[in-house]
Amino acid sequence: MPRQSIHVLFTALALGTACTRQHVSRAPTLSSARDVGGNITNVSFFSAALGVRKHALVYLPASYSRDATRRYPVAYYLHGLGGAEADWVAKGSIDAAADSLFATGTPEMIVVMPDGDDGWYTTWIRQFSFQTCADTLHVESPDRYCVEHERYDEYIARDVVQFIDSQYRTLAAREHRGIGGLSMGGYGALSLALHYSDVFAAAASHSGVLSPMYVGPHPFVAPPKYATTAEEIRPTTGFFLRYSSFWGSDLALWREADVAHAAERLLERKGAFPALFIDCGVDDAFVDQNRAAHAELTRLKIAHAYAEWPGAHTWRYWSTHVRESLAWMGQRIGP
Repeated sequence: MPRQSIHVLFTALALGTACTRQHVSRAPTLSSARDVGGNITNVSFFSAALGVRKHALVYLPASYSRDATRRYPVAYYLHGLGGAEADWVAKGSIDAAADSLFATGTPEMIVVMPDGDDGWYTTWIRQFSFQTCADTLHVESPDRYCVEHERYDEYIARDVVQFIDSQYRTLAAREHRGIGGLSMGGYGALSLALHYSDVFAAAASHSGVLSPMYVGPHPFVAPPKYATTAEEIRPTTGFFLRYSSFWGSDLALWREADVAHAAERLLERKGAFPALFIDCGVDDAFVDQNRAAHAELTRLKIAHAYAEWPGAHTWRYWSTHVRESLAWMGQRIGP
């Protein structure tokens, strides 16, 4: 699949705690299609999985304040490595995209953007205490970045979801929950939806790091080749030391984390299967990983949407294409 080509491919395979809430952090977004847009609130809450308080931004559609009885589906959007909960608004304009889409008929949703640190939305095999983290230099202060237990998958799928359902008028059922993300968050979205399929009915990945075990060929040509030892992955990525904190040297743990393998395992368990959406820029360094995941899902006859558009691993790409995943999400988890 040449890098110079622009592909837009859509696969549709036929298969059969205490809360501290701050006031709105910005003025309502103006929309050309209606008087006002949605509101964004910064919230904090205690996570039992992480052992600390965490933060999130919550986007509420404009209609939320006008109808005190209406309940809404919820889409959770995860940030990438080095990011924070404000990224999807400050850099990705997800609120403006939601305002525009909801004004033109996309089912309205609450959009939640939790802080995921650099946790890769997984449970680490090497657990570091809050103090160990605090004694290490980070861009963010320890109270915003460090945790007692690195259980970031349980944090998102259990703590964040339960908090949002307890504080907002949500449609608190799997069928009305979706999860999306970019890069590290794209991996997190698909991995969480496949490992917690009782919680999420849809998952969308923008430029996700979907196949950490993929070692070639480059550019991608089927069939994909995967590492047979953890050390074989070291020269293929700058994230190896980070990955080792998550999955160690046990290839079985790496395989369990792989999106396509998680999908295959879910099929074997005959669990409820989430709808899947994957996109990536044709000039993105992770495009071969995305093509490998697409090839594996196709081989497994797992229905999914897949697209490649012009662009690289940048906010220009993500802010342009978040509309696609939001619209797709609304059609799948909307009332």
